[in-house]
Amino acid sequence: MLNDGQLVEIKDNQLYIEDKLYTQGFRQSLESVYEKMELSKDNMQESLERFVDNTLFHAERERSLILGEPKIPPLKTQLYGRQALIVVRGKKYCEDLIAVKSYIREIKPVLIGVDGGADALYENGYKPDLIFGDMDSVSNEVLSCGAEIIVHAYADGQAPGYERVREMNLDAELFAVPGTSEDGAMLLTFHSGVELIVAVGTHSNVIDFLEKGRSGMASTLLTRIKVGSILVDAKGVSLLYGGQVKMRPVINVVLAAIFPFLMVLYVSTIVSQLARLLLLKFKLSLGI
Repeated sequence: MLNDGQLVEIKDNQLYIEDKLYTQGFRQSLESVYEKMELSKDNMQESLERFVDNTLFHAERERSLILGEPKIPPLKTQLYGRQALIVVRGKKYCEDLIAVKSYIREIKPVLIGVDGGADALYENGYKPDLIFGDMDSVSNEVLSCGAEIIVHAYADGQAPGYERVREMNLDAELFAVPGTSEDGAMLLTFHSGVELIVAVGTHSNVIDFLEKGRSGMASTLLTRIKVGSILVDAKGVSLLYGGQVKMRPVINVVLAAIFPFLMVLYVSTIVSQLARLLLLKFKLSLGI
């Protein structure tokens, strides 16, 4: 994982980080890119078949997500009866986070950052109330910001991120649940009694999972079935509001507001007399 300020260089198709060789690459041409794109199309059908088979296989093993009641750790953050905004650093997460800015300001939901999603909140001027995940992509600065920390543990009890938190002398609770960290964050909030879950930047489709190299989305499928009644996925919401404000509708609204105001002035006797008085005073000042 790269840190801010590190020097990255590419020399002779080799990637160096702080003058140390990190990996070897291959220079691509436009033709080679097109060739690989065509090859990926040919492999898509086979990849999708494997993906579906794997998802169904794991869905059977992870059905406890639907049928079971996970043990919720003691939380300092009040979730019951509130709304929760869960931020994951997925595609266009920053644009979508900006698009829901008015929602955050008016509703004041519980702000939950999933790993790097906590940094996304912090970079946009928000302090996360709760940080959830494996702790593999959240910065030390944000991890130390005072947010409540819940480490994602697996079904066998292993929690790779717990050691990092303890090394930083920070308090944390464990939440053992199968699936991805964003699935765990949704289940945590759901079973804690939130009224609404608004998700930003989550990975919710086959393409997202194939791009990340995940073999299936069984946990995500089951999780969304369970929390679907209170889940609003804000992914891509920024595309709905990408245009600039057009002046014509604004002018129409202003004119519509001025017309009744002028009518009131016209029919009002007091205003009419006042207008005549001002006009008379104006004529007298000019000697007319």
